[in-house]
Amino acid sequence: MAEKKTVCLLNDSFPPLIDGVSNVVVNYARYVEKNHGHAMVVTPKVPGADDSGYEFPVLRFPSIDTRQMMGYVTGVPYSPEIVRRIRDEKTDLLHLHCPMSSALLAKQVKDTLNLPLILTWHTKYDIDVRNAIHSKMLADEAIRILIQNVNACDEVWTVSRGAGENLRSLGYEGDYIVMENGVDIPRGKVSRELEQTVCGGYDLPEGMPVFLFVGRLMWYKGLRLILDAMAAMKEEGRECRMVFVGGGGEEAEIKAYCEKLKLTDRCIFTGAVRDREALRAWYGRADLFLFPSTFDTNGLVVREAAACGTASVLIEGSCAAEDVTDGRNGFLIEENWESLAAKLREVCEHPEAMERVGHAAQEELYLSWEDAVARAVERYDVVLDRFRSGAYKKKTAFLDFAQAQGKLMNVLMQVQDYQQRWLEGIRSDGQEMLSNLASERDMILESFRFDSDELRDRMSAVIDLVAGTNFRKDDSGDREG
Repeated sequence: MAEKKTVCLLNDSFPPLIDGVSNVVVNYARYVEKNHGHAMVVTPKVPGADDSGYEFPVLRFPSIDTRQMMGYVTGVPYSPEIVRRIRDEKTDLLHLHCPMSSALLAKQVKDTLNLPLILTWHTKYDIDVRNAIHSKMLADEAIRILIQNVNACDEVWTVSRGAGENLRSLGYEGDYIVMENGVDIPRGKVSRELEQTVCGGYDLPEGMPVFLFVGRLMWYKGLRLILDAMAAMKEEGRECRMVFVGGGGEEAEIKAYCEKLKLTDRCIFTGAVRDREALRAWYGRADLFLFPSTFDTNGLVVREAAACGTASVLIEGSCAAEDVTDGRNGFLIEENWESLAAKLREVCEHPEAMERVGHAAQEELYLSWEDAVARAVERYDVVLDRFRSGAYKKKTAFLDFAQAQGKLMNVLMQVQDYQQRWLEGIRSDGQEMLSNLASERDMILESFRFDSDELRDRMSAVIDLVAGTNFRKDDSGDREG
């Protein structure tokens, strides 16, 4: 049996902020804690977040509330207290799930505590960067920084071969391994009663084909192809329904386009569905799942649909289609609405094919989170062995800022240790504690190599401030408190 271990998972998003990667982190933490040892999550603070219901600790570092602008908070990757907590938990390994602000904190923790660091590359972050930053020069620089963060890790995982190729296209030259994500939906459909409760209030006549999309309403997920194909189906007089489960993003534009095509009588927008059983009901009610996206690197929703016996229509060559064979466990099309319309026309004429292919998808594409995390933990053991044997080269390609922050973090942790010991009553005389700190102050500073006297002086001043002392030099050069 593998040795129990403590794993620290870091990511820029976590509930109450919901996205695909936050769901991944929740499940990694849940199944590491349940089956393999101990887990903790490190993520930015979100106003109003309540983490008390988790069976593992959630440690939050400072953030700026940018939800109105970006939908997410922006982490401020600087917290000596978080680093101390990670150390006190006797952490064995760091697993990073985002190459942005949490990556800066992860690298500081790695350098301070000498721990191995794994990164999972989940999505095409370059598209998000270019959507957010309209200056090509600034976007290129931001992507360069992302790749620096990736290079700082000991091992890189991707959720699909396509995700790995995306990473390579951005300039990453190192190795990676594919580690697939699981789904937290059990195999099988919900009861007929629950399905009727969730879906019964919508115009979904029995016997009429129902197509489904689940996810954020963004054009780059292929939603224009879906609407154009639905318009073609309407022109041909073919009756069917299209259900969009999700919200946010470009929802208003997508609904406006739907109205322009006069599809409001056959397109249903439910909004976001948070309850997982209600989502299962929608997957089970649909005859076919439409996911014509070339953006997504894994497509967890495809596996969720497969769990409920619903086959997917995917773009041939996309990441979501990597394990799919056309007509066996899914349906493949070219990336245009004409190809999608032709496929929908075909399956509507042969409805038995949708059921047969959906059953094969359930058998061949489904992967539970419990099994997915078990695979990852087996690889954790390999990473730990390689790290302890010195197989990983020391990483130096990282931001100068992060290197300086790492040094400062270590200094402040030592200062906090003095304060913590004092508060716990390990030393009865607080003045003696400060005196000890004063005597060891220079030794702490000399344990680091600083690039400039200015940086050393600034860190020295920080120790003085945190320790509550005011050191100064007298005429003889000795330090006085």
